[in-house]
Amino acid sequence: MIATNFTFNSGDGTEIFVYKWMPKDLRAKGVVQIAHGMAEHAARYEKFASLLTENGYIVYANDHRGHGKTAGSIENLGYLGDKDGFEWLVKDLHSLSKVIINENPSLQLFLFGHSMGSFAVQRYIMDYGNELSGVILSGSNGKQGMILKLGSIIAKLETIKHSKKHQSVTMDNLIFGSYNKAFKPNRTNSDWISRDIEEVDKYINDPYCGTVFTAGFFYDFLTGLIKIEDKNNLYKIPKDLPILIFSGDKDPVGKNGKGIIDLYNRYKNNGVKDVKYVLYKDGRHEMLNELNRDEVMEDIVQWLDSRNPF
Repeated sequence: MIATNFTFNSGDGTEIFVYKWMPKDLRAKGVVQIAHGMAEHAARYEKFASLLTENGYIVYANDHRGHGKTAGSIENLGYLGDKDGFEWLVKDLHSLSKVIINENPSLQLFLFGHSMGSFAVQRYIMDYGNELSGVILSGSNGKQGMILKLGSIIAKLETIKHSKKHQSVTMDNLIFGSYNKAFKPNRTNSDWISRDIEEVDKYINDPYCGTVFTAGFFYDFLTGLIKIEDKNNLYKIPKDLPILIFSGDKDPVGKNGKGIIDLYNRYKNNGVKDVKYVLYKDGRHEMLNELNRDEVMEDIVQWLDSRNPF
């Protein structure tokens, strides 16, 4: 594949770093835009992009604000901005989508989101879903209810007590503290992301992964999740938008599959016609870095091809 990169300025002036991967022969049948997860970065999706380009898809993936090369330095990781950081993150995705559509006007655009990125995509399709040909949600979750309001209150208090830029161990423990418990005895604090030891170690040894994020991030993120559960916003999702949801059935983010089924039912009950979910046996949070990742990625390509009448 051919790899390039570029930057663009967001609506608030933030410079967003973008990776672009293209098929060697420059012939393409579609485009996949990737929204990565929290406390990681877009370069980790290069292997996935390689398979997609081999199958005729151009791939774009930006480092979110507060992440990777967009953050600019290790010290800036986990801080999305002074106000409405998660909403700006979603707007950044849409800004990139507009760049993609301008560069590839004849190709269908599919949006892939993992973990935090999947929640950003859930929010995205409430405002911009009619610009997409399909959506893929990885490592996601459905209704979370009152815990979001409680968590946002605690995060707000953290910003008042310390600052928005304060690395919040309290919120980190509240959100992620229980994730590793199902995998005792634990080798690392990140056993919950994958059964593949090498992939877990790559994550741990990556200075741009696993950072304790700021109180401001947690407040913005949790208030963003509250908007996702708003019935008025759910109603705005296009009913003809194809949606694929997949996860490991041992992923604590998706409540070991229960949250994935809840999300599937949320869309079906809201009238979305083409929704599918897949739960991979014994898989954990990062199915693209799991022991059966080849199976998972091939399933994604098949789904893309089936929704892309190129």
